[in-house]
Amino acid sequence: MDIHSELKELSVFLSEYSTSLMAVGVHTSRIVRNTARIAESFGFFVDMTIFQKTIIMTLRDKDNTHSYSTVNKIKPLGLNFEINSRLSSLSWEACDDHLTLDELKEKYHKIVNNPRMNKWLVLFLVACANASFCRLFTGDAEAMAVVFVATLVGFFVRQKMMEKHINHLFIFVVSSFIASMIGCTAVLYHIGNTPDIALGASVLYLVPGVPLINGIIDIIEGHVLAGVSRLMNAALLIICLSIGLSLTLLMLGVNTL
Repeated sequence: MDIHSELKELSVFLSEYSTSLMAVGVHTSRIVRNTARIAESFGFFVDMTIFQKTIIMTLRDKDNTHSYSTVNKIKPLGLNFEINSRLSSLSWEACDDHLTLDELKEKYHKIVNNPRMNKWLVLFLVACANASFCRLFTGDAEAMAVVFVATLVGFFVRQKMMEKHINHLFIFVVSSFIASMIGCTAVLYHIGNTPDIALGASVLYLVPGVPLINGIIDIIEGHVLAGVSRLMNAALLIICLSIGLSLTLLMLGVNTL
């Protein structure tokens, strides 16, 4: 295979690999390091420009005499820490074991096509986690029960709307509204001794923690453009969360102050 064909084939793979990393919630520096590690195992160097929706990549040889550039859109995979970890491990495997491109492709497709965790189990675990947050903020057993039900219903609606590919900002408004509506029952019917905690914790499962953390990490490590994009996206999600919660409070006339 001549160098132009090799650059093209590897560049296309690395573009797919890096956009998958971005989609599952990896911060920018780690994407660059993992992609560069694989490129170097083939004797090439990679330069990347990462945006919120696209990655521009140029793969070149050591002498800078041959290069190939690609532009690829970020895949809509959703946050997945298992894929995150396994794709990162694949970059080390490529470096340590000197995998061929065909072997890399086979392992990559096996990782990204691996079935996700059962959605009903995810639904139950998210509800348990949010109820635990309620307890962390001194909520009593009754408040935890209300938060569990609110999260269960709100997250279920979110799952169904995501399956229909509805705008994610609208999904946050609706999910927040439904969860807080159920959380408000603790205030309206005086359920338990900490109804205000139940109401506040009912929407915590929607807080975009990963984009916030990744945005701050990106800015600290010098990837300012990517970091600001992530923070702006997180801010929009928080605003949508607040809109849903505010609609509930206005409609029901609830005042927890």
